[in-house]
Amino acid sequence: MSVAAVQARNVSKQYPGARGVQALSGITTDIPAGRFVSILGPSGCGKSTFLRCVAGLENITGGELLVNGSKVQGPPDGVGMVFQRDALLEWRNIRKNILLPVEFAKKRPQDYTDKVNHLLDLVGLSDFGHSYPRELSGGMRQRAAICRALVDDPSLLLMDEPFGALDAFTRDQMNFELQRIWMETKNTVLFVTHGISEAVYLGDVVMVFSPRPGRLMETITIDLPRPRPLSVRETPEFGRYTAHIRSLFEEMGLIKEGA
Repeated sequence: MSVAAVQARNVSKQYPGARGVQALSGITTDIPAGRFVSILGPSGCGKSTFLRCVAGLENITGGELLVNGSKVQGPPDGVGMVFQRDALLEWRNIRKNILLPVEFAKKRPQDYTDKVNHLLDLVGLSDFGHSYPRELSGGMRQRAAICRALVDDPSLLLMDEPFGALDAFTRDQMNFELQRIWMETKNTVLFVTHGISEAVYLGDVVMVFSPRPGRLMETITIDLPRPRPLSVRETPEFGRYTAHIRSLFEEMGLIKEGA
């Protein structure tokens, strides 16, 4: 039996200080390898904190957290991360931005030429490898950021609201493109969002977090065939998932009926 990509057992996170903010409380879940998991919840519910804990960028204050069977004590091997802001270095062209994780790992960039070419082709940026970030649109910059996260073949890809700053049309396009990329790479993805439709469209599973302190309210399996066209959002099956999640938020008092 294969080890789960992420295992959380009663994970909590409390920030120090006079107020001692409790960000997470009692998170328990197993995330199988190769699944696309959407983490959904209102602003401030701890979903990004949970992602940062998985990435080893924050320490948990209670419970146990494992990635690929090993306790998280600093950034684990085999993990890539994409943030809401692409964080591309403006003075490096796109190819050199993509190669940053390789350089940090003290590996030979020249050994990754074919991989970079493949990734640029995969995201439709083959003609922009020598361009600079300022010459690209917001959506193109996020595609480059995804390439950077994938260049060293991570088994686990963490995405913290990567499309939150994009306009609605570009966001839809990026949702479709991300699904296509994931179906080729087949790595495990944890995708943080506060959009119900986005969570359902992308996820094999949707983990719904409560308001702070973040608790795992429900884990919902999304039984929709892939690849999913954007038009799937107009089907009754899709509507049933979004209506159920909306009802959970109504029960938590986050959405008022008729709003």
